[in-house]
Amino acid sequence: MLVLSRKVGESIVIGDDVVVTILEIRGDLIRVGIDAPKHVKVHRREVFEAIEAANREALAPTLAAMDEFASAIKGLPAMPKAKDPK
Repeated sequence: MLVLSRKVGESIVIGDDVVVTILEIRGDLIRVGIDAPKHVKVHRREVFEAIEAANREALAPTLAAMDEFASAIKGLPAMPKAKDPK
């Protein structure tokens, strides 16, 4: 981890196009401004972790969903077997 000391108004640059500027320091609260292109997603860690958790949950099949899928395909005709090319 890189640790830097910065004063109000000073910045750091990440990559070619992300600039982080210290806007204000008030006690133990620091206001940070982040200038990044629109395609770069910027989240607070707790928001990022909540998004990741929601995505993992959405990807995990539930037993009910699996039962529903099994019931839906139960009555479908079997796929014909492919001919053996000789």
